[in-house]
Amino acid sequence: MIISKPKFWDNKIGIYSIIFLPLTLIILVYIFFKKKFTKEINFNIPIICVGNIYIGGTGKTPTSILIANELSNLGKNPVIVRKYYENHKDEHDLILSKFSSLILNDSRIKGIEEAIKKRYDTIILDDGFQEYKIKKKLNIVCFNKNQLIGNGLVIPSGPLRENLKSLVKADIVLVNGGKDENFEKKILKINKNLKIFYSSYEPLNINEFKNKNLIAIASIGNPSNFFKLLEDHNLNIKKKLIYPDHHNFSKKQVENIILDAEKNDYHIIMTEKDFCKFKKHKTYRLNYLKVALNLEKSEKFIQRIKEVYA
Repeated sequence: MIISKPKFWDNKIGIYSIIFLPLTLIILVYIFFKKKFTKEINFNIPIICVGNIYIGGTGKTPTSILIANELSNLGKNPVIVRKYYENHKDEHDLILSKFSSLILNDSRIKGIEEAIKKRYDTIILDDGFQEYKIKKKLNIVCFNKNQLIGNGLVIPSGPLRENLKSLVKADIVLVNGGKDENFEKKILKINKNLKIFYSSYEPLNINEFKNKNLIAIASIGNPSNFFKLLEDHNLNIKKKLIYPDHHNFSKKQVENIILDAEKNDYHIIMTEKDFCKFKKHKTYRLNYLKVALNLEKSEKFIQRIKEVYA
C-alpha cells in the first residue's frame, strides 16, 4: 500500500493519535492473538531476518544487500528473499543492481522453500520480522536515528508495526545515525541480550552536486532523512519534491520535473531507489546520490552474523 506518512506520527502524542487509539487497540489485540496461536516453521537452513517495527525508511534493504555481499565474500551462497509486492519494483531493481540472487514470492514461506530447492545455503529475509510463522536464526531490527520510534504508538495512532516490546525476540538492533544512550537503555530493559550497532550513509559522489542549484526528489519512507543528508553536506536545495513511498512516476511527471529544472537552471538529485523508477523513461539530466552503508564495529557485526552457522 502506498501512503504518505502522517506528520503526527513523529510528534508528541496529540489529538490525532488519541482519535485513532480505538483502532490501534484492535490491532494490538489482533497481533497478540496472532503471535499466540501461530506455530513457527523451522527450516533446515540459516535464516537471517532484517526487519523493522517502524514503518519504512529504516534501511532494511541496504542492510540486507550488505550482509548478502559479506557472506558471498566469505564463500557462502546466500539469497535475499522478499515478499512480492507489485509496487515495490524499485526496491527489486535496486537489489539486483547490487546483488544477483533475489527470490520474490507472494508467500515468504514458498520463497524459502524455493531457495532450499535451488541449493542456496543462507536466506536473508528482507522485511520479515512480522512474519511469525518463520523461525529465524537471527533477527536484526533496523531503526533510523532521526525517527527511532516516533511517538511510540502502533498504527494508526503512530508509526509502529508492533509494540517496542517485540524486541524481546530480536538479536541485533541496527541504528542508522548517531548514538542515543536513552534509546539504548530503553531497549536493553526489554531485552538485555540485544547487540546494538550503528551505521551511516556515506555519499560517494557528493562533489557532483556542489555549488549547484538543486531540485531534490524523494519518494521513500522518510524523505526528510534524504534531505537532511543533503543539507548536512551543504548542498543548495532550491526545491523539494516529496511523493509517497514506492510512487510510480509517470512519463509526464518526469518530463515536467525536467522542464522545471531546465527553466530554472536547476540540477536534479534523488535517491538511487527513485532513480530506478526514473531511468525507465530514458530521460536525461537525471542523477542520483550514490551512497555506501558504513557499519561501525563492522568486524563484530559480521562475526555475529557468522554465528548462524555454528
